[in-house]
Amino acid sequence: MSTARCAWYTTVLLGLFTGVWAPVKSALSAQVVSLSNATIEDINAAFDSGTLTSERLVELYLARIQAYDQDGPRLNAVLWLNDQALETARILDEERRVNGPRSPLHGIPVALKDNIDTADMPTTAGSLLLAGSLPPDDAFIVKKLRSAGAIILAKLNMSELASGVTMSSVGGFIRNPHDTERSPAGSSGGTGAAIAAAFAQLGIGTDTGGSVRGPTTANGIAGL
Repeated sequence: MSTARCAWYTTVLLGLFTGVWAPVKSALSAQVVSLSNATIEDINAAFDSGTLTSERLVELYLARIQAYDQDGPRLNAVLWLNDQALETARILDEERRVNGPRSPLHGIPVALKDNIDTADMPTTAGSLLLAGSLPPDDAFIVKKLRSAGAIILAKLNMSELASGVTMSSVGGFIRNPHDTERSPAGSSGGTGAAIAAAFAQLGIGTDTGGSVRGPTTANGIAGL
């Protein structure tokens, strides 16, 4: 693994889910790259070749969320979708065409645990006590992601107020995508389940006492 790739994996969860996926054709080979195991390097190669756009990538992730979180097994991993994600993707596609990418995260969809402030989406930490709470500003990490060209796609369910139980009064119980009768662990359970189910390229969680480490183990993904 190159140093550049390692650097961009820091603080994120990587999906290794092997279920049903929507295929994306890679520019550098005749092989099909799946959403569930494509790396940022693979996605950027497809961007560079013109075989994939950020807009299309966002559409594919939204379709998966519809199929597996809102319908189907109803994983309950996603609380809020960014209604500006597609428009942001179009803007970033045009920026890439004119000026090139800002960083390896340019046009890459990212999902956030719902205790990370976003000025354009609610932040409730999974609690009805904070229902409708809209922060005045983005968290520092969100500012850095947006500055790098990442697309904030969704806010994710979590153990309420980052407790150990993998449910919240806002989103209900979160289901493990590998076995919906099992827990995805917590408190970043929504992030773990969402990345395992390939709802975004990267996911951000938080950890004080195992809240990233538990979900990475339970969902078969890697976390840093």
